[in-house]
Amino acid sequence: MAITITPLTDPDYRAFSRRLAWLAADADGNPVGSAYLRLNSKPSQAHLTELELTVHPAERRKGVGSLLLDAATTAAWENEARIVLADAVAESPGDHFLARHGFTVGLTLVFTRLPLRDTDVPSVAPPTGYELVAWQGAPPDNLIESFTVTRAAMNDAPIGDISYGVEAWDVERSRFVAEVVAQRGDRLHTVAAIHQESGDVVAFTELVVPGDGQADAQHYGTAVRTEHRGHGLARWVKAEQIRQVRADYPELRGLLTDMAESNHAMRAVNDALGYQITHRTHRYRLDRPGQPVSEPRPGASPWTARAR
Repeated sequence: MAITITPLTDPDYRAFSRRLAWLAADADGNPVGSAYLRLNSKPSQAHLTELELTVHPAERRKGVGSLLLDAATTAAWENEARIVLADAVAESPGDHFLARHGFTVGLTLVFTRLPLRDTDVPSVAPPTGYELVAWQGAPPDNLIESFTVTRAAMNDAPIGDISYGVEAWDVERSRFVAEVVAQRGDRLHTVAAIHQESGDVVAFTELVVPGDGQADAQHYGTAVRTEHRGHGLARWVKAEQIRQVRADYPELRGLLTDMAESNHAMRAVNDALGYQITHRTHRYRLDRPGQPVSEPRPGASPWTARAR
């Protein structure tokens, strides 16, 4: 079967990345597959690219995916990237395809869901010396600085055999995230633990609720400052968030989250609250041939930091 690979112009430009695209077509011009490659311009992540590759089920095992992959990886190396990342659900066709083409698993992600209508969330005793606060949208002005500092606690989350560099946060970026969620019509809900002695945010969990308050909501991040771990703060703030969204959104069906399989602490929190595993995804990596990889020191994944 004659396959033509055509580069496309992709308008999906972002502040710190741009995306290349290719379309695969058969001899009659019918689309049979596509590939997207995101190039990162952020200095800490310029060595990484992110690949999305799809082939129509009826056209698999005919070389279409291999041609698309060759075009994408060639572009990655020409743009001086050193690693191509790609996700595939465990035991899916994509999982087997990536393994056959030299990719190795750098991280396994566990996806879970809490069915709100069918789960009795256990009560969690308030830890001594802390109090809860909640808000929608951007953090309040009096808390946004300590909230932003606490975000850095996600930089030591388990990330497997992949280095992303350090995710830098400032007050402007904290506000920007809330603005982006609002602009697309969704609602960002945050529950935080305040250290009573200092008045600082030392733990938080975020949840993005669909604008219509139905279907499933998505966790964006949960973090606890290092010096305040061991007090049950993560379980406390997440349990309160569940209680609040149940009261505020009676039509909401469930809460979604994901984490590294090796993130045993967060997995234990979610297990205790009733989250159920839906599937596992392998995050594959392909290293540039013939070049030693010198990566920045580990940091939280831009994919996984938002969902725990």
